[in-house]
Order: sequence, then C-alpha cells, then structure tokens
Amino acid sequence: MKFNYFSWLCFSWAFLGIITRMLMIILGDKWNKWEMEHAYKRKKPLWIHGACGFGFAVVVYTWYQVFNLEIAHSWIIAAITSLTLVKISILLFNYDKFRKFASKTLNDSKKKMKLNISVFIMSAIFIVLGVFVY
Repeated sequence: MKFNYFSWLCFSWAFLGIITRMLMIILGDKWNKWEMEHAYKRKKPLWIHGACGFGFAVVVYTWYQVFNLEIAHSWIIAAITSLTLVKISILLFNYDKFRKFASKTLNDSKKKMKLNISVFIMSAIFIVLGVFVY
C-alpha cells in the first residue's frame, strides 16, 4: 500500500473520530464537563482561533493537492474536508450558538448516540477511502 497526502488525511480523520468517540463513551459525564467547562468555555478560548486557522489551511492545502497531484478521486476527500468550514465559521462567528448546540447534544443521550454513530460511520468510510481509493 502506497501512502499519499489523501490516504494520510483519511487515516487522520478516522483516527481523530474514533479516539474522540471512544473518549466520549468511556469518560461519559466527565467528557461533557471537560468539553463545556474547558474546551468550549463561556468566553471563546484563544485556541479556537488557532485551530480554525489550521482547519482552514488544511482545506486550502487539500484543494491545492487535488489540482497538483494526479490522484484519482482526490476531490471526494477534499469536498468532505471542505465541510469543516461550516464548523469553523460557526466557531469563529457564532460561538454562543455553537456552545448551545454542543451542550444540547452532550446532554441529550439520543442526540449524543446519533452523533457518535455518525462519526464512527464516517471514520469507517475514511478508512475504506484511505485503503481502497487512495
């Protein structure tokens, strides 16, 4: 198996998704408390600006690679990666709304379960893309 930027991106997304979901499940309420009291404090933490800048750079670099590397179907992961711009925009420009959404999701077991299942499924899709497509 040959690794390239797109396969690494797929495996990175999958790893991040699986690890965070496992931590959410294992830590339960401790995760919820940490996320709302530390990661997403009432006052927007400075780390969010850096993380959003990094996320934006990943999207730009991914599209740059789509047009500069001759890798079939690279646009698929680029399009999926571009969806992070929605979260980036909300975090930067509507932080309080994001915080309310996060709190509702974390404190509603059905919503949290749907989120975790969705992320596990997306992680599996990323692994399949990384192994069989890129």
